[in-house]
Amino acid sequence: MKNGKFGKAVLLLGAEAGFFALFVGFMLAQETWKIVSFIAFFAFAGIFLKKWKRAGEALTGLFREMKGPASVFFILLLLLLPFFFQKSPYLIHICVMAGLFVILALGLNFQLGSTNVVNFATAASYGIGAYTSALLAVHYHVSFWLGIFISGGVASFFGLVLGFPCMKTKDYYLSLVTIAFGLIIYILLINFSWTGGPNGIPNIPAPSLGGHSFREPLQVFGFTLPFQANFYYLIFLFAGIALVVAHRLHHSRVGLTWNAIREDEIAARCQGIDVTWYKILAFCIDAFFGGVAGTVYAHYIGFISPENFAFIVSVVVVTMVILGGMDNVFGVIVGAVLLTVLPEKFRAFEDLRLLMYGLIVMLMLIFRPQGLFPQKLRVYR
Repeated sequence: MKNGKFGKAVLLLGAEAGFFALFVGFMLAQETWKIVSFIAFFAFAGIFLKKWKRAGEALTGLFREMKGPASVFFILLLLLLPFFFQKSPYLIHICVMAGLFVILALGLNFQLGSTNVVNFATAASYGIGAYTSALLAVHYHVSFWLGIFISGGVASFFGLVLGFPCMKTKDYYLSLVTIAFGLIIYILLINFSWTGGPNGIPNIPAPSLGGHSFREPLQVFGFTLPFQANFYYLIFLFAGIALVVAHRLHHSRVGLTWNAIREDEIAARCQGIDVTWYKILAFCIDAFFGGVAGTVYAHYIGFISPENFAFIVSVVVVTMVILGGMDNVFGVIVGAVLLTVLPEKFRAFEDLRLLMYGLIVMLMLIFRPQGLFPQKLRVYR
C-alpha cells in the first residue's frame, strides 16, 4: 500500500517537474520556431487530456489525493524560478508583471466572474494605488510597507464611489459607467499638476527590508540574482495572499451570495439578499486588489505616467478573466499568465497586440464561452 502511494507521489511530482522544465525552456527560447513548437506541444497536450478523459480524470484524481505534497513541491519550483533566469533579468521582469496581472485578474473575477458585473475600471484602481503610493513616498517619505495599505484603502474608497452610481444601472449601461470612470481618472492624472501631468512621477524609491534595498542584487546561497528577483519574491508573496483570499471568498457565504446575484438578481432579492451591498463589496475588494498591484508596480519601475494606466489595461484584464474561465480561480491565474507571457514572446507583432486581445475575446465567447477552465460546480458535504 505504501509502495503504491509512493509511486503515485513520484508520478505526480515528476509530471509537475516536467511541466516546469517545459515552461522554463519556453521562456528561454528566442527563435520563433522554438516558441511556436512549445505552444503547439502545450496545445496538443491539452487536447489529448481533453479527448482522453480517463487520463485527465486520473491526473486530476491523483492531484486531489496528493494535494499537499504536490502544492508544496510546485511552490518550491516557483521559488527556484529566478535561479534558472539568473542571466536573463528580462525574463524575471516578465514573471513579475505576470504576478501583478494575476492580482488584478483575481480582483476583477469577484465582479466579472462571481457577480456578473462587467467592470472596465480596473486600470483606474491600478493607477490610483500607484499614484497614491508614489506621491506619499516621494513627497512625504512614507514607507512602501505602510503605503501599500494606504493605497489599497484609497483605491477601495474610489471603488465605493464608483459602486453607488453603478447600482442605478444594469448590463451594458453599467459597463459604460465604469468605462467613463476609468477615462475620467486617466484625464485627471494627465491634467493635474500635482500628479506630474503627462510627465508622471519619477524617482520613486524602491522598498527596503532589513537594510536591503530591492534595487540591489539579491544574494542567496552563494548565487547573485538580479534585483528583479527581489520584486519577484515580493509579488509571489502578494499573489499567494490574493489567491488564498480569492479561494476563501469563493467558498464562503459571500461567494455563494455573489453567485446567486449572478444567476438571478430578482430571485436573490426575494431571498432577502442585499444585492446593492454585495455588489458594492465586490467593487471595493476589486479596487483594493488593484491598488495593491499598482503600489508594487510604481515602486518596482520607479517611474509612472498616465500612459501606464490607459483603458487598454482594463481590456487586457477582462480578457484574462474571460480566457482563463470566469469564477474559476485557477483558470483566472492561467489566463493572466498566458496573456502576459505570450505577447512578450511575440514582440515582433506588438502592433497587433490589441487586435489579438479582441480576437481572443471573440473566439472564446463563440467557441468556449466558459473559458479554458470552466467554473466548477459547487460541492456540499
